[in-house]
Amino acid sequence: MTRENDQVAFWRGEFGDDYADRNDASADALASRTAMWRRMLDPLVEPPRSILEVGANIGLNMRALAAITRADLHAVEPGAKAREILSSCGALPAEHVVDGTAAALPFDDASIDMVFTSGVLIHIAPDDLLPACREMHRVSGRYIACAEYFNPVPVEIEYRGHTGFLWKRDFGGFWMDNFPDLELVDYGFFWKRATGLDDLTWWLFRKAGTDSDA
Repeated sequence: MTRENDQVAFWRGEFGDDYADRNDASADALASRTAMWRRMLDPLVEPPRSILEVGANIGLNMRALAAITRADLHAVEPGAKAREILSSCGALPAEHVVDGTAAALPFDDASIDMVFTSGVLIHIAPDDLLPACREMHRVSGRYIACAEYFNPVPVEIEYRGHTGFLWKRDFGGFWMDNFPDLELVDYGFFWKRATGLDDLTWWLFRKAGTDSDA
């Protein structure tokens, strides 16, 4: 199998099912996610009309966004168990939850206002990262956002006893270095001790030539 196929098989198998089981959809977890999205979307005068999450798992972000926006929500998730939970959570229509991966998104060019990841780019092998980001860039009509683990230089981290499944890097720099049409709207850091999130650095970009938020 290719490295990409190894990654997909990992998340579609027992490990992915266990990950879905570990995810916490408690009131506190949803409150943390809702606060996260209020902060990330705050700079936008006109909020996105449609939003796609790539790697949505059980839908904590989707539920938070459903509570604070009127956006048409879509999700791509490779794990069958996570998709089942997400489809039944009520945050978005079940038909908007699709089986897929970042490398092959089943959407037309520029068809979604905002495309984002949260804790997903870290799990894409370095050789597969640029093709995945190209797909997200292709589908995005205006905005790209991500919230991921940060490190100034790429570094691999052992992940629950596994190697080859988690990397930290400057993902914001990666987006800007490879897609010169992206303009930085805002960025920041969610400190676990204060937010209940997982020490995430986030970035929000806008495609040049789309509506200004000034």
